[in-house]
Amino acid sequence: MGPAPLAYRSDIDGLRAIAVIAVVLYHFGVPGFSGGFTGVDIFFVISGFLIGGILWREHDATGTISLRQFYLRRFKRLAPAYFTMAALTTVFAAALLLPFEFREFGKQLISATLYLSNVMFFRQAGYFDSASDEKPLLHTWSLAVEEQFYIFLPLLILLLSRRRGAILAALIGAWALSLAGSVLLTPKMQTATFYLFPFRAWELLSGVLLAIWGCESGRRWRGHMALSWLGLGLVLASVLLIPAGPWFPGFLAIVPVLGTVLLLANGTGRNPVNRMLSTREMVFAGQISYSLYLWHWPVLTLSLYLRGAYSGPLETLLWMGLSVGLAYLSWRYIETPARRAKPPPGWVFAATAVASAATLALGGWLYVKDGMPTRFGQAAQQHIAASADFLQDWSRCTTPASGPLAGLEVCPIGPDGPPQVLVWGDSHLRAFREGLDLAAHEADMPGIILWRAGCPPLFDLRKVESAATLAQDTGCSNGNLQIRQALPALPSLRKALLIGRWTYYANGTGIGLDQHNTIAIYPLEGPALIDAPQSDIIDHAATATINTLLDRFDEILVLRQPPEIAQYDSRIAAREAAHAGWPLAPPPITSPDMPRAALARRIAPAEAPWRRLAALGVITLIDPWPQLCDDTSCHALIDGKGYYFDNNHVTNTAAIALRNLFAPVFTRPAAEEPKS
Repeated sequence: MGPAPLAYRSDIDGLRAIAVIAVVLYHFGVPGFSGGFTGVDIFFVISGFLIGGILWREHDATGTISLRQFYLRRFKRLAPAYFTMAALTTVFAAALLLPFEFREFGKQLISATLYLSNVMFFRQAGYFDSASDEKPLLHTWSLAVEEQFYIFLPLLILLLSRRRGAILAALIGAWALSLAGSVLLTPKMQTATFYLFPFRAWELLSGVLLAIWGCESGRRWRGHMALSWLGLGLVLASVLLIPAGPWFPGFLAIVPVLGTVLLLANGTGRNPVNRMLSTREMVFAGQISYSLYLWHWPVLTLSLYLRGAYSGPLETLLWMGLSVGLAYLSWRYIETPARRAKPPPGWVFAATAVASAATLALGGWLYVKDGMPTRFGQAAQQHIAASADFLQDWSRCTTPASGPLAGLEVCPIGPDGPPQVLVWGDSHLRAFREGLDLAAHEADMPGIILWRAGCPPLFDLRKVESAATLAQDTGCSNGNLQIRQALPALPSLRKALLIGRWTYYANGTGIGLDQHNTIAIYPLEGPALIDAPQSDIIDHAATATINTLLDRFDEILVLRQPPEIAQYDSRIAAREAAHAGWPLAPPPITSPDMPRAALARRIAPAEAPWRRLAALGVITLIDPWPQLCDDTSCHALIDGKGYYFDNNHVTNTAAIALRNLFAPVFTRPAAEEPKS
């Protein structure tokens, strides 16, 4: 005797509708839905309630679970629409994505097909990070969590199938541990608790335990109207009020989960809430919810990738409409026929295996072929090459556990041996790393690099940067203080080279495409300077820093900041060239050239202290401008090669080509004449 089927509940489709509408509106940036991402939590509880109930009734009726039948139902329900979405998304990704992005898309295909995408995305940027909207398969993380749960749940029931009480105890214990882990660890490990199955299992188990309670008590889910209103209120409060960011899931996830549990537990009662959930429109939205969830995210990410940004609410509405249209077609002509079809089970498993193998092979091929860089013409290739030319080899870097530089990342350059040159700087130093290393090897002189992004290589300063966290800002001041204190304990060092984005620190803002970035610089000492212009604070710190370094080094060199190419970014320029001719592509905003005159006012206060110190013979100023500029303009592309990654960082190609600039850094002093 098999399990009694669960009667259809239209209110559950209505609840699915709330969940998917919330997610779609949140992702498309519709105002007022700050917590729309909690729709995924609603889905988790519904899924646990339905699947958990099916498994429990089957176990109750037969004393076991048929894994074959269980996964047959899962494959028929999920696989056809997923593989269709993956195939069509791949076609458009091939037309739009740059090679390194298409290569990453190959990894996404593999991980999504294996239901491991939540693990992959956990290891990358967080869900709420800006980079998330460039990952067309990011939304599959929640499907991966569900499928991992549906490996765990039936196996647990089978393992303890002879001991009914043990199954319940194990499920309740797992629920408690998962919830406790989510609440306690979210403040410290938010990305892990957001993506990983152990910290989300309690949400699915909430639905499972509710279903088991209903099966055991014979509940008819009518409940009380007040509880339905409370459940709806909690769900809507979640969707409208919960903020995106580092506090979710944690204790905040309890709100949508509890609200969903209350709605499910009281979903068949005759009250206004359940009548609203059971309307034809809500039921329809719920029926297409899986397909809508599958399709809306690729539509959003790829359209934004092409467009850059939507022109306004009407365009946003049109792209959402396309998502709904694709979802309807997917539900009507793929989901529904596949679910109703009754082919031999072996055919279903074979078809799923073939589709999975083909998708895995495609993803692997895209990765091995490095994203197929030859898809685009020569106009895009030089920018594409520049966009992929910013990763340096840091394999020799270490973080000492003890000693004067304990806790700082120390990166050797040149041959092995006691370092004779200290190169200290910010991300501009990172950009020049390959050229510095090669120059040090060619001169056979060992050195070390100390760098920190957005941190001026100057003593006695505190900074507050828009692109940095408080911990990163504090780490800058503390790191520079540690370097200052460490210098007497590094006797082999003879020369120091400073590399920094001096214009950014003196002016307080970026320029052109990064003008939204801001940095405020404050002196740690000297209250008279607190209200001074930022350029004066930098001037004073530069002079004081050089005086401190002269007590320790034989020679101090400073790299004049390479010219900023205000409207250039290799990634944006590559997209503009690759998408040229597309009807919806926006007009270009990048330019690889920068008039020298346009930089004059910006560079003057930033370069003033270095020019003064160089004129006095205190430092040697290294000037890269002659190799990057002609008489009137400076250029991001030189001889067909990309010399800039963005508007202020050079590429590895440029760093290696400009390494001759660093010859004075690695020149050994003339041997002293013997005394007569």
